[in-house]
Amino acid sequence: MTSDPAVGESAPDDMLAGHPELAYFWGRVAGDGDVTRDEIRVVAGDETAAERLAAIAGAEQVEHRIAEREYAHDTAITRTEDEYTVQVIGSTLADRASAALGLPVADHPGGYRFDAFADYDRQLIRGLLEGCGTICFKRSSGTVGISFVHDDRNLVETVQSIVEMAEVEAPTGELAESSSGRYWFGVEDDAGGRFGEWLYRDTDESGLFAPNRRRKLRRSLEQAEQAEK
Repeated sequence: MTSDPAVGESAPDDMLAGHPELAYFWGRVAGDGDVTRDEIRVVAGDETAAERLAAIAGAEQVEHRIAEREYAHDTAITRTEDEYTVQVIGSTLADRASAALGLPVADHPGGYRFDAFADYDRQLIRGLLEGCGTICFKRSSGTVGISFVHDDRNLVETVQSIVEMAEVEAPTGELAESSSGRYWFGVEDDAGGRFGEWLYRDTDESGLFAPNRRRKLRRSLEQAEQAEK
């Protein structure tokens, strides 16, 4: 697996080229973004992560607001948190992203084709996890829980396929529908810890990560380690 370069160090001019920074960026867009005919918007819950996404895309500003967000598995539960939105204006890029990557545009469904990032699956999955995934410590089993949740079943199926083909062994449970009507799958309990460690390996060198999500993973790993004692 190729090591991650630092953000902004060698990003290509073509925003759809096979490159670790772009694999991470488009993973974030697919997981928690929106593509219209005129723009691409991607949301982050961490200011540092938003600034990194803006640097990759060449966005001029990051919009901040306090948002009430639904809990991933149950929309009846909400929480208030910071929300940072990176906006990339330009119909040409939006059209190209839709055509090349199969991202949905407005009400048109997506097909999700991430073949261009096959050499950077770790960065792509990390972006997807930070966009539409959850990390937690599962007290019932004393393990790290990692799952992916989204309204679009096609995206969840695509992510599941990418995770199962990753270089780290990470078997997954069956895709299911949550009580909120969203679709999800989780990495099996005995694989969650090693999958998370693999996913965030070498991120200090690259900067391609959301600090709040990495902290959550590290806390969960520590709790799992304590549970084994």
